[in-house]
Parts: sequence; structure tokens; C-alpha cells
Amino acid sequence: MMSLHSLRRLRVILGASAAVMFAASLAAQQEGKPIPKDSVRVLVRGCTKGYVFTAGARSAEEPGTLDIREGMHLRMNGPKKMMAEIKAHEGSRVQIIGLMKKGQFIEGVNVGHGVTISPGYGGGPGAPAPTAGLPQIDLESWQPVDGGCKTK
Repeated sequence: MMSLHSLRRLRVILGASAAVMFAASLAAQQEGKPIPKDSVRVLVRGCTKGYVFTAGARSAEEPGTLDIREGMHLRMNGPKKMMAEIKAHEGSRVQIIGLMKKGQFIEGVNVGHGVTISPGYGGGPGAPAPTAGLPQIDLESWQPVDGGCKTK
């Protein structure tokens, strides 16, 4: 019979192996698609509402881009068909892969527990759209993942 410690270690090893296999398959899928010098390809899991993606919490076993912190909002850009497919999954967690300009990851000051202080935008007449100023991601692919999203 395996001890609790051995079971945890096996779980971490299996999770890491799955992450490595996923990353390898992702690299194989994306191979041949050049990344512009001023951009980086990111993989992140979270929830969507309209064109806004909110990055979710990650565990050590999950693949993803470390620079995208929990709670960060991204403005998704993609083909209408893909955006419609993603919209059909609102309320469920999804994983997106896309290109972002380097340096867009830094948004405000993280004060912990998913709370960040960042520049605000006024809400009066002539104010910019709510998605104005958000870092943007040009979507390449997406897929649903296990889990739900918090709703307000």
C-alpha cells in the first residue's frame, strides 16, 4: 500500500508529465507559425465575458504563461467564428492561446489575493470603452477546460 506522501509525489510527477506532453503538442501545433519579434505566444486559462478574458488561478500542474497573473483582464481579438464559439462557453473555464506584444503583461501593482491596483478610467461622457487600455491577445486557438467561473 502506498503512503500518502508517495501518492502526492506520484500525482505531482504525473501532473508535470502531462504539462510537458501538452507543451510539446502545443509546440508541434504552433511549429511553422512564426512569432513576430515584438510578440510572444501565451497560453492561459480563465473565464470570458464578451471580448474580455479574465485569467484564472493556476496550480503547479497546469501549463500556462507565468507572466499572466490571476485576475488579469485581456481584450481578445479573433475571427468572428472563434469569438462566437468562445461566447457559447461563457460561465465555463476555457484555455486560450494567442500572441501578445511583449511588455503588455505588466498591468498595475499586485497587492495579493488576486487584487491589483491599476490606472482607472473615468466613466463620464466621452469616456473610453470599458475594454480600452486592456492588454490585447490575438487568439490562435482555444479549448474548454474543467471548472466553472465565478459569477457576480
